[in-house]
Amino acid sequence: MASVKTLASAALTEGRGVFRLSPTWVPRSFLQPGRRLKLHPADYYALGTHRGGIDERWFGSTTEAANEGRAHDEGLSYCVAGGEKFLLRDAVEELGAEIVGEHIWSKYKKWPVYSKFFDNMGPIPHHMHQNAEQAKLVGQEGKPESYYFPPQLNNVGNNFPYTFMGFEPGTTKEQVVACLDRWNDGDNGILDLSKAYRLKVGTGWLIPPCILHAPGSLLTYEPQWGSDVFGMYQSMVEGRAVPRSLLTKDFPEEKHGDNQYLVDALDWEGNVNPNFKDSHYLEPIVASGSDKEGFIDRWIVYGRIKGAQDFTAKELTIQPGTKVTIKDGGAYGWITVQGEGSVNGLKLQTPSMIRFGQMTMDEVFVTAKAAKEGVTFENTGTDPLVGLRYFGPEAQPEAPEIGAWKK
Repeated sequence: MASVKTLASAALTEGRGVFRLSPTWVPRSFLQPGRRLKLHPADYYALGTHRGGIDERWFGSTTEAANEGRAHDEGLSYCVAGGEKFLLRDAVEELGAEIVGEHIWSKYKKWPVYSKFFDNMGPIPHHMHQNAEQAKLVGQEGKPESYYFPPQLNNVGNNFPYTFMGFEPGTTKEQVVACLDRWNDGDNGILDLSKAYRLKVGTGWLIPPCILHAPGSLLTYEPQWGSDVFGMYQSMVEGRAVPRSLLTKDFPEEKHGDNQYLVDALDWEGNVNPNFKDSHYLEPIVASGSDKEGFIDRWIVYGRIKGAQDFTAKELTIQPGTKVTIKDGGAYGWITVQGEGSVNGLKLQTPSMIRFGQMTMDEVFVTAKAAKEGVTFENTGTDPLVGLRYFGPEAQPEAPEIGAWKK
């Protein structure tokens, strides 16, 4: 077999700066799949019931899934070209700035973000993701994340399309410590201190590290930092016990029994923010295009966390018969959610059903160089061609700020 560098270079020549990616499926042993990922009904437990159902599909990922009993490549995206396949992570290691851009390569020496479809039948436990300083204590990276609820994949809301976020203003740390003290008594009551927001299809949220959230049951597109750290603060969800190990797994071992430490790890002011929705809620904002031009490109994830633009995302809609060249500030992962067409000559087609292990034509990764020069999309079908794409840190300086949708 040729080297990854040779294969990757040939693939980029063939795709004019675009890699074809195969589907990356990830199970979670403690969750119930929402069954909207277009997997064949017989394949949601393709890895075995002991591993849990498949409720996530990861995009453009060079991040390993932090699952017990995981396969060696779980969570990692594969590029496919010329009858060969190789890890996107390996291609980035070999070609560096040619793929991710000079700014990202010089600072991170990798592709530091990824996105996923997150699809569950019900809500998941109230949890947080550690910040960079906390995660570093256990040899990992922190994780800000974001949500967008694509209409094409949310024909049904499943059991609980509401997300608890943060705490009600006035909540005290002592109340939360008491919840953790009651971990083995049944439901520890932490949701009594929080507020649920009804999830609206076609909108989203930006969630910084150390903010508690209990995602609801809409299928969610989630651009996020390339890490799988978390701490779950809710002891039961939908009548199922949550192991305390899922609270403590990404904190230093000597702190696992220190409930005050675990509460102090939260961004307290952020969690009790009386203007929480105004600080985190996202509505799409048109970036370019119009009905007359036959395409509309919308910002769906934007805003900064502590002054940093960790990631952004757009939704591109192209009408039948339209061809358009789109320029962007950096590399991106793309997933097609409706219609068919092409990107730089590579076929795009939205599958109606996917067998586990089957190749699809809906996902690609676009290099920074190609994105800046302009990528040509064409809708060759009868439906609108719709795709979601996410970008790395500081790639889109012109992206809106939180709250810009109101203006």
